[in-house]
Amino acid sequence: METNQSFKGYREHSIHRPNLSREKGKFESELLQYGASNNRRVTTIALISSSSSSQTVESVQIQTFFPAILRSHLPATKLYSETMKQLHKQMSSKRDEETIPMSQSSPYSPKALKHPRSLPRSLHYLFREQRLLFILVGILIGSTFFILQPSLSRLGAAESTSLITRSVSTAVVDNYSPSKMSFNYGGGKTGRVPVGIGRRRLRIVVTGGAGFVGSHLVDKLIGRGDEVIVIDNFFTGRKDNLVHLFSNPRFELIRHDVVEPILLEVDQIYHLACPASPVHYKYNPVKTIKTNVMGTLNMLGLAKRVGARFLLTSTSEVYGDPLEHPQKETYWGNVNPIGERSCYDEGKRTAETLAMDYHRGAGVEVRIARIFNTYGPRMCLDDGRVVSNFVAQTIRKHPMTVYGDGKQTRSFQYVSDLVEGLVALMENDHVGPFNLGNPGEFTMLELAEVVKEVIDPSATIEFRPNTADDPHKRKPDISKAKELLNWEPKISLREGLPRMVSDFRNRILNEDEGKGL
Repeated sequence: METNQSFKGYREHSIHRPNLSREKGKFESELLQYGASNNRRVTTIALISSSSSSQTVESVQIQTFFPAILRSHLPATKLYSETMKQLHKQMSSKRDEETIPMSQSSPYSPKALKHPRSLPRSLHYLFREQRLLFILVGILIGSTFFILQPSLSRLGAAESTSLITRSVSTAVVDNYSPSKMSFNYGGGKTGRVPVGIGRRRLRIVVTGGAGFVGSHLVDKLIGRGDEVIVIDNFFTGRKDNLVHLFSNPRFELIRHDVVEPILLEVDQIYHLACPASPVHYKYNPVKTIKTNVMGTLNMLGLAKRVGARFLLTSTSEVYGDPLEHPQKETYWGNVNPIGERSCYDEGKRTAETLAMDYHRGAGVEVRIARIFNTYGPRMCLDDGRVVSNFVAQTIRKHPMTVYGDGKQTRSFQYVSDLVEGLVALMENDHVGPFNLGNPGEFTMLELAEVVKEVIDPSATIEFRPNTADDPHKRKPDISKAKELLNWEPKISLREGLPRMVSDFRNRILNEDEGKGL
């Protein structure tokens, strides 16, 4: 193979094969580079190979403008070294003489080395074009946001609370009107919380949220900044319990029966939907057990689909007419499965079974609360429960009805204590079940005496035959809730009863005015 070369005059020299591929490659690369910088066409010439006894000798032809070193008797390594020196010297001198950039006269343009930025140059860059001013303004804006954001959050909560308090009636004892206002369950002042670690706003469903306990729970959740969706069919619930929240953008009310499925995207589900008083759950026993079973099944299915945490409000009625006193969560109960109350008692027991099966089988996060007798504002006036019966009858100047001999015992907790217990259970990591009640125990006759002291000392008592399957004793053991939830009731019967009486007086008065009495 033969190729022409533009260099005039050349001499041959021998290079040993072991060095040929490496040395010759570097040498030819430099020659090509030099020729390009001098606008010369550089090509290669044929290599003449010959053989000797031990090794093959090849010839490389080079330019003769290095007359001082091109001698045929010189070693190949010497010839290559001297040739490279001469090439680099001429290329360096040519770059110094050029007045225009090499990038304009040659396709080869070596990349300039970057010098490390010194401190004066960095300061000059920072102060130039008012960059420092923009940095300081940004820091000021960020600091202002961190300082003012907690104050704005408290201001928003205060505005929503003001909408509620404007509807409070002024003609109540101790400025307390439970039927028309929300309650501050938390107590104390809220400290400033940094923006980055603030509590995330939750989207929560409360079934039966228009009822007695449900409406107080909704007030608690709205008050702490969550978004709440209330689902209620208004069988026992009342819109009046929630009317003060209608203008709140974080509140939503859906008229729906939980016996039918519903699709929502939520973080937590408080399942309270079910008539709880004997008068209401005996009115339609089949509907009651369907609500307990089908309603719970639908809500558990929703929790499974969206990954929500589910809290079931069960009842102390799962213990039936207990043989253990006080009742612990480990007690399995003594329930009549075919009695008049079994639609409610066994319905709640089945609901607990469904909750645990979903927890064990489908991994749903469930919480179970067993609620004991609760009283407070917004109770139905004539729901058949003993506290509301006694209070309403005494205000209306009717005799208080005591069933049996009046020696049955009950424990009564105020509604705000219950709400605190439900929220503590939902936010805790324990499944339960947990007894939520006040361990203070009263007979029916003792309760009647307390009602007389608070409302009317001249009130009378009327005895009637006892109802079927009525438990003789009921008192919770709340040691488990104290230990694991750090919860216990704080409001005694004599402290909470006057608050309930104020609410009942206003509602009964309005009711009588509506009838023209």
